[in-house]
Amino acid sequence: MAKKFAEHKGLNLTQVNKEVLERWNENDVFRKSVEEREGCPQFIFFEGPPSANGNPGIHHVFARAIKDTFNRYKTMKGFQVRRKAGWDTHGLPVELGVEKELGITKADIDNKESAKYISVEDYNHKCRENVMKFTAEWRRLTEEMGYFVDLDNPYITYDNKYMETLWWLLKQLHTKGLLYKGYTIQPYSPAAGTGLSSHELNQPGCYRDVKDTTTTALFKIVAPKAEWTEWGEAYFAAWTTTPWTLPSNTALCVGPGFKYVAVQTYNTYSDAPITVIMAEECLASYLSPEGKDKPMESYKHGDKVVPYRIVGTYVGTDLVGMKYAQLMPWVKPCQNIGVHAADFVNDYAAAHPEKVFVGENGKERFVELEEMAFRVIPGDYVTTEDGTGIVHIAPTFGADDVHVAAAAHIPALFLINKKGETRPMVDLEGKYYDLDELDANFVKNCVDVEAYGHHAGDYVKNAYKPEFNVGGKYDENAASKAEDLNIVICMEMKQAGTAFRIEKQVHNYPHCWRTDKPILYYPLDSWFIRSTAGKERMVELNKTINWQPESTGTGRFGNWLENLNDWNLSRSRFWGTPLPIWRDEDGEEKCIGSLQELYDEMEKAVAAGVMDSNPFKDKGFVPGDYSKENYDRVDLHRPYVDDIVLVSSTRKPMKRETDLIDVWFDSGSMPYAQIHYPFENKDLIDRRLAFPADFINEGVDQTRGWFFTLHAIATLVFDSVAFKNVISSGLVLDAKGNKMSKHVGNVINPFEMIEKYGADPVRFYMLTNSEPWDNLKFSPDGVDEVRRKFFGTLYNTYSFFSLYANVDGFDYSQSDVELSERPEIDRWILSVLHSLIKNVTQELDNYDPTKAGRLIDAFVNDDLSNWYVRLNRKRFWGKEMSNDKLSAYQTLYTCLETVAKLLAPFAPFYADQLYLDLISATNRDNVCSVHLSKFPEADERYIDKGLEARMGLAQKITSMVLALRRKVNIKVRQPLQEIMIPAVDEEQKNHIVAVKELILNEVNVKELRFAEGAGVLVRKVKCNFRTMGKKFGKLMKDVAAKMAALTQEEISTLEKNGKAIYCINGQSVEVDAADVEIISEDIPGWLVSNDGNVTVALEVELTDDLRSEGLARELINRIQNLRKDSGLEITDRINVVISPDERIINTIGDYADYIKTQVLADNISVADNAGEEYDLDGIKATIEIVKI
Repeated sequence: MAKKFAEHKGLNLTQVNKEVLERWNENDVFRKSVEEREGCPQFIFFEGPPSANGNPGIHHVFARAIKDTFNRYKTMKGFQVRRKAGWDTHGLPVELGVEKELGITKADIDNKESAKYISVEDYNHKCRENVMKFTAEWRRLTEEMGYFVDLDNPYITYDNKYMETLWWLLKQLHTKGLLYKGYTIQPYSPAAGTGLSSHELNQPGCYRDVKDTTTTALFKIVAPKAEWTEWGEAYFAAWTTTPWTLPSNTALCVGPGFKYVAVQTYNTYSDAPITVIMAEECLASYLSPEGKDKPMESYKHGDKVVPYRIVGTYVGTDLVGMKYAQLMPWVKPCQNIGVHAADFVNDYAAAHPEKVFVGENGKERFVELEEMAFRVIPGDYVTTEDGTGIVHIAPTFGADDVHVAAAAHIPALFLINKKGETRPMVDLEGKYYDLDELDANFVKNCVDVEAYGHHAGDYVKNAYKPEFNVGGKYDENAASKAEDLNIVICMEMKQAGTAFRIEKQVHNYPHCWRTDKPILYYPLDSWFIRSTAGKERMVELNKTINWQPESTGTGRFGNWLENLNDWNLSRSRFWGTPLPIWRDEDGEEKCIGSLQELYDEMEKAVAAGVMDSNPFKDKGFVPGDYSKENYDRVDLHRPYVDDIVLVSSTRKPMKRETDLIDVWFDSGSMPYAQIHYPFENKDLIDRRLAFPADFINEGVDQTRGWFFTLHAIATLVFDSVAFKNVISSGLVLDAKGNKMSKHVGNVINPFEMIEKYGADPVRFYMLTNSEPWDNLKFSPDGVDEVRRKFFGTLYNTYSFFSLYANVDGFDYSQSDVELSERPEIDRWILSVLHSLIKNVTQELDNYDPTKAGRLIDAFVNDDLSNWYVRLNRKRFWGKEMSNDKLSAYQTLYTCLETVAKLLAPFAPFYADQLYLDLISATNRDNVCSVHLSKFPEADERYIDKGLEARMGLAQKITSMVLALRRKVNIKVRQPLQEIMIPAVDEEQKNHIVAVKELILNEVNVKELRFAEGAGVLVRKVKCNFRTMGKKFGKLMKDVAAKMAALTQEEISTLEKNGKAIYCINGQSVEVDAADVEIISEDIPGWLVSNDGNVTVALEVELTDDLRSEGLARELINRIQNLRKDSGLEITDRINVVISPDERIINTIGDYADYIKTQVLADNISVADNAGEEYDLDGIKATIEIVKI
């Protein structure tokens, strides 16, 4: 008889991958999965674009497995799921990679004076080339892991059509007044050469603990109070973690309501007597309380306890307005005067014309403002948690500093460069400006050349120094060991007597998300999206989104929205989407929203004589022709757009603002740009046919990246959410919980994992090991365990089925056996199966793949294989196809076919093979892949919760008894006499009675009886101190004592009612049964186990009769193994010969018929033989079998 069901020789999931993938390609399964659903409801999915300038990692497998699971599930549920791949091609990762490869820095680009000069055109050409460098690897991973996504027609963010949509979106924001230019303090990355947005600064890992040299500086007070003049010089003390900003100090800030003290003590570096002003709450951090009022003359250099005395107490407002000498008088503060200057600056200039000077270019006018600076000012943000309660203010390096200084009319300390521009003391490379870079008139009027020149050109952090960045590689170890500018400045302060304390201190400092180097806060001209204008609406819309986990939506994302800042859109780079804004010298601006508009504006510029010709027209570009050929004729990148000059309404030339836009705007625009909206496919967005997304998923690092930009653009432009459901997945760590790093050598290669284990175990492991939003500790051993335990079990179950089905010729051509006519065990597994369908569907609809996957795992291992198949093997052995046997085949087949469908979204390769192996023999479906079939639907007629509860109890009790057997090393083949169970109520007792025989057969025990009345089993209550401690607090000790003293009747009442109320120390206390563990103690001759509300006692004493029966079962086991090892067919009959022994002879005398039936033997004899030797319960015996 031909075998209808495929029989495989071993489980090789890697080979399954390759064979199934080949079949998918032959049958064009992915395309069919989309096209065959044409006209069906849409399930809208957005693919977050990866960058192909690097190899994919194991975390990409994780994210793509999550996405693929839901897309396949929804396809099988009858939705059409379009899955357009995308490539993120702009931004810092690409540029920094190119710079590293070429051995250049940003300073070499478009700088003809550099020895490493490269033009913007050549540089961007290299970026375009490099960004797609690893597309082959990404395609390979996508295919090998079974991720269905359209890689043949991806959206690419450097594509002109894509960028045109971005320009259109920016035009909408500009028209609404939501796009503006501002000069503000911003996070700036000297290593990357560009400003950063606040959401970039809030990527995971950007804020890091660093150990820096910090100092508490002494600012000499001008005109001190009388009581401050009696003991040395008087100083305000202010702490800073950035001593390099001290030369830019122009004010000190106090808390208006804080209490401050004047303290007479010593400068422990110089031993000079001083009077120090600081917050009273901070005093103990600097001076030991033991030194208070200690004789001042007792001080000796090096004393740990320094004497001090308080000579005055004040509130912050008492100090406001007091002046102090400039700490480091290198540069006098000065600012521009004119229409853009603050009123107090212009007013001072008008009153002090002698302080006004003109820049060397003869245009800009400035005023020296030393007299307005160096005052104490109030500030509500001052704290006493660290430092002195007095904050050093440098308005050029802190946003808070700018606000409090401006409110108090304190000038910032700017330098003036050769172009007449005001700049902070530190340049964009992270070093103090060189003198030759500064305006000569400014230097003459405001700079102490000797003092400033001493440090001109010094880098403020070693991370920025060229010697630690040779060849583009940062030597962090060498940089951290070398002396930095902070140390140098602190030592100089120590010599000058202006340092009160210098120490290394760990503090949290922001780093660039791409260079891993510290950022600076820097005043920059930038373009902003006024996202704060839409903050309330963003918060409102966010509450409608289903976040997994919910805590990310309300916490990390929700809190972020509540504290939203305007979005810094500008990037001072070369490879990216250019900002489409042109301005003239008067500030008139045009925001271009399409190539048609740009074309038309260039025509106007040509007509006005501003441009010689229209470069788009010269290249044959035709507005309105959306063909690829037409759009490929032009390039919207730098330097080409930089050469375009437009004309203003006053016929003045307009040049493009040189900034690029934040790459996150690129990716946040993908819902619209991927279909070239609104120029093409306009209805898909306007009619909400392809927007918003029903589902997206990326890592937690995208919470303030892609997730935010999607949400912000959708809210501000479309007043809509961009996505309805989102899984924010956690990090993929190594098995020890460490972040994967090439330097550490713990990076997992995804291709190696897939080649070794197959994609299905990798995917299923990652999806079921922990919830997607928790960090996953990836272990190859865990993948292998999934391969063996889950896929191995499912494979073995199918192999068992196919073996016997082929022997019996079962092909499901017979009519279904009616449910009512099927044995209870069949009705049970079908009930569990339909409950499984229901629960898996519910979990997937709730976007929880982990719970869904675990349900499938538990069903296959615990219910189907370990329970149903094991209990029903004998039903498949009969010679005739009885109704009972047919029911067994149909039931097992139905389970396997359904599991294949349920498993398909999670493990697409093996599920496909399993499904096709089944339907190719039965023709119950006519698809070429399980992924074109329909997802199972639960049928309530099959679900019997009472039956499931009864069988669930049987499984639990069986598991508990088997565990007790293992505890004392008694094999299951050895029968035992009795199980005793104290039923908690009549319902539980009835359930157990209904499955009593099944339990006894499974655990090989003769009797099961219920423990009636008190005293049979001694039980006690064990408290869960973690949960109860929070609930009862100081009463916990007495509650625990009460629980320990409960009588058996009281314990039974607590267990039965689920709670109980007790009087403890005069207070009424309610204890929940869920907060305690009720356990039974072992009694002589018995072992006791507890699991929830089930308690089982097992008698473990053995009688001679029990030992004899156990020996019979051992003989059966050995003979069955011999049959298997001898290669006998399952229907072959045998004769058995066993070597003589008194116990064996007695056992065979009692159990010969039983043994013969079990091993298909016609005869069992006792005689010497040359068979295999075995140890049978301490008896050495040989056994020989002969095929009849």
